[in-house]
Amino acid sequence: MKRLFLLLVPALALIAAGMAFWLLWAGPGPATETKTIIVEQGSSLARVADQLEQAEVIRGDARTFRAFARFFGSSDPVQAGEFLIPEGLSADGILNLLQHGRPVQRLVTIPEGMPSVLVRERLMRVPYLTGAVPLPEEGSVLPDSYTYQRGETRSAVLGRMQAAMRAELARLWARRRPGIAVSTPREAIILASIVEKETAKPSERRMVAGVYTNRLKAGMKLDADPTVIYPITRGRPLGRRILQSELRDDNGYNTYARAGLPDGPIANPGRESIAAVLDPAPTRALFFVADGTGGHIFAETYEQHRANVERWYALRRARGEM
Repeated sequence: MKRLFLLLVPALALIAAGMAFWLLWAGPGPATETKTIIVEQGSSLARVADQLEQAEVIRGDARTFRAFARFFGSSDPVQAGEFLIPEGLSADGILNLLQHGRPVQRLVTIPEGMPSVLVRERLMRVPYLTGAVPLPEEGSVLPDSYTYQRGETRSAVLGRMQAAMRAELARLWARRRPGIAVSTPREAIILASIVEKETAKPSERRMVAGVYTNRLKAGMKLDADPTVIYPITRGRPLGRRILQSELRDDNGYNTYARAGLPDGPIANPGRESIAAVLDPAPTRALFFVADGTGGHIFAETYEQHRANVERWYALRRARGEM
């Protein structure tokens, strides 16, 4: 009996240890629904274990979780970010998810040509960001998709957007073609914002930039409708035809009223429009007008341009637009 007892005690201890291992570490967790855990940058395993205990996704307490993690888990650090803990995930699975899984990726997208007033509105509508954000300087934001973490500040996300623009502008400016019409990075942004608003066809950007390059070098007015609209709406759609009084209004932006570039950008241009301004198409064209397909037809002389305009007007009359 004594020998049997001596054999039974270790066996029972092994069974108990196995049950504890299964219950507290390898077996299904207590969560009955998917829960969110946000791991702050630099968080220790102890801090994360406390979060897991409070969220009720592990069996036992945080100390027990840390002990099992040290003995049976990886020594890799936990990642920062937002994680979704599935229903019933084991403690072992949770640790692996936090160490090697993919955090939730949240994106906010700024389209090419979006003005700063709408950039601010878009950031303010993102529900998982915090704090207010000032109106960005026009032309300071690089259109792109940006990741953000739940609970991050809007000002931090805006800062990354503006840092991306500074970096991309510096990269493109260093590769600019000699003899272009702009002499500073700011002038490049101003002209690129006009190119961005003038054509929706990526294939036309360099050609439109070429026309404006030629006009600037010749001392001609740019005659760009979007520059007339900008001081009226700050980049929002006008929703009507431009008035003759607005075409005559010399407000620093109206390129029908004065030659040269306007006082500032009229939108946040994308990298392709900036690149087009810094490497415009080699052309002698000085004019362009819509062709009815979403693109434009280009002309070298005013006579050619007038003929193209008449064709455009005839097409619009046939469509009942005039």
